Amino acid sequence: MDQIISYFESIDPVLAAFYATLFTWGLTAAGASLVFLFKTLNRAVLDGMLGFTGGVMVAASFWSLLAPGIEMSPGDGFVKVIPAAIGFFFGAMFIFGLDKVLPHLHINFKESEAEGVKTPWRRTTLLTLAITMHNIPEGLAVGVLFGGVAAGFDGASIGGAVALALGIGLQNFPEGFAVAMPLRRHGLSRTKSFMYGQASAIVEPIAAVLGAWAVMTFQPILPYALSFAAGAMIFVVVEEVIPETQQDKYTDIATMGFIGGFIIMMTLDVGLG
Repeated sequence: MDQIISYFESIDPVLAAFYATLFTWGLTAAGASLVFLFKTLNRAVLDGMLGFTGGVMVAASFWSLLAPGIEMSPGDGFVKVIPAAIGFFFGAMFIFGLDKVLPHLHINFKESEAEGVKTPWRRTTLLTLAITMHNIPEGLAVGVLFGGVAAGFDGASIGGAVALALGIGLQNFPEGFAVAMPLRRHGLSRTKSFMYGQASAIVEPIAAVLGAWAVMTFQPILPYALSFAAGAMIFVVVEEVIPETQQDKYTDIATMGFIGGFIIMMTLDVGLG
C-alpha cells in the first residue's frame, strides 16, 4: 500500500484522480462480469449489497469529505462550518435536480415507479441511469480530494484520497453485479447485461478529472467542493439506496450490510489517511 501511495504522490494529481477512478470503474465491471457465472441473484444478497453501498457512502461522506472540509476552512466556531454547510446543501440540491429531470428506475421498484421526466426509454436504460446517478458524486469526491492534495491544503492527503478510491471501488463491485443481474432477469443477454452494468460507472473518471481540475484552478473552493460531494452522496443514500433495500423482507440483512460498509470505509480512511 505504501508503494501505491508513493506512486500517486509522484504523478500529476489530475492523472492520479483519473487512474484512481479507472480502478473504481474496473471494479464495477468486475462485479457486472459475474452475470456470466450466475443465472440469478438472491434478493437477500442484493439488499445486503445495497446496504453495504450505503454504509460506504455515508462513512466516506464524513470521514473523507466533510471532516477534512471543515478542518481546512478558515475561521472558528460557526464561521468555520459555513463552507461545509453551504457546499453540503448545494451538493444535495444538485442531485435533487438530477433526480427530478433524469429518467431513472430504482433496482427494486416497478416500472410504473420510474422517476424523472416521462420517457419511452426501456427499463434497462432507466435502471442503468439510476446507478449512473449514484456514481457522479463518487467520482467527483475522489477528484476533489486529489486536487486538494495538489493544492497543499491541510487535511487533504494522498492516503485519504487512495482510501476513498479503494472504499468506493469496494462498493462498486457489488453495485455492478446489482445492476447487471436485474437486467439479465428482464431478458437481456449476458453480454448486454454486463455492458450496461459496467457503463453505469463510466461517469466516475469524468467527474474525477473535472473535480481535480476545478479545485486546482480555483483553490478557495476546496472546502465547498468536498462538502458538495458529501451532500450529493448523502442525498443518494437517503433518497435512492436505503428505499431500495426496504421493498422486501430482508431489511435486517440490508441494515447489517450498511453497518459493515460503514466500518470498512471508516477503517480505510483512518488507517490510510
